[in-house]
Amino acid sequence: MDTIIGDAGQDPIKDGDQRSFMKDVVEASREVPVLVDFWATWCGPCKTLTPTLEKVVRAAQGRVRLVKIDIDKNQQLVAQLSQMGLPLQSVPTVVAFVKGQIADLFQGALPEGEVRKFIEAVLKMDGGQLPGADLLAEGKALLEGGDAQGALEIFAALAQQEPENAEALARLARCLMLLEEEEQAAQMLDSLSDKLKAHPEVAAVRAALELAKAGREAQGKLGEMKARIAADPDDHAARIELAVALNAAGERQAAADELLASIRRDDSWNEGAARRQLLQLFEAWGIMDADTVKARRKLSAVINR
Repeated sequence: MDTIIGDAGQDPIKDGDQRSFMKDVVEASREVPVLVDFWATWCGPCKTLTPTLEKVVRAAQGRVRLVKIDIDKNQQLVAQLSQMGLPLQSVPTVVAFVKGQIADLFQGALPEGEVRKFIEAVLKMDGGQLPGADLLAEGKALLEGGDAQGALEIFAALAQQEPENAEALARLARCLMLLEEEEQAAQMLDSLSDKLKAHPEVAAVRAALELAKAGREAQGKLGEMKARIAADPDDHAARIELAVALNAAGERQAAADELLASIRRDDSWNEGAARRQLLQLFEAWGIMDADTVKARRKLSAVINR
């Protein structure tokens, strides 16, 4: 692996020992957070974790450092730290130092995504964040400003750097939807692991894609659906189809109101189909979206009437 030099002009990763511990860890952590990877040559999980730590630390571009300490070669240091309360009986153990103090730790070989979350939390304690968080914020700002193409380029770059970043992947798919590249968005989401597919933001985009497709198919029948409901207010199938079409047209509250009307009339119809459709709308809009919150209040009022 090529050595990447941090902003301060030094490699963010080094091997440490009991003689350099104060300088490389305690004193250095007053400038940037320092992770200490306590490992051993006989430790199988260490061989998995250490490369992951190195990858995430190097990607942090100097915002965090990593010091690796072989416990067998530094038994005196391990004994001293254990007396101070550090649980170093098993490896791998990773300890984060911030401002000269122990900030957090974990034991065992975590997957890359969990390692990144750990480092993000440590950086927040020091008032910083990973470069990926900067890119995510930049992409969000572009998207909110209506620049879907610019946001797509940001999220695509971030997804390439961090292929397990579910939020970046979800927002990349949303950009593709806005740019009318729904098939490409669907293919990308279908290629994700089951774990990523289960992430709330990814699941929300998948729901939005499904609704968009169904909505286009139903939009040509708006007049027909309205006529059917006027003739029979208990035509729940027509109400659900109308709601999907209204949602695709951007009329979210009108869509929710049609489903709420169906729930109010017969919540049990087709095994609660109207409620299931409404919950899919909530998932697609986002759990904390203002339209979701408003429609949830209405749903609660209908259920508790």
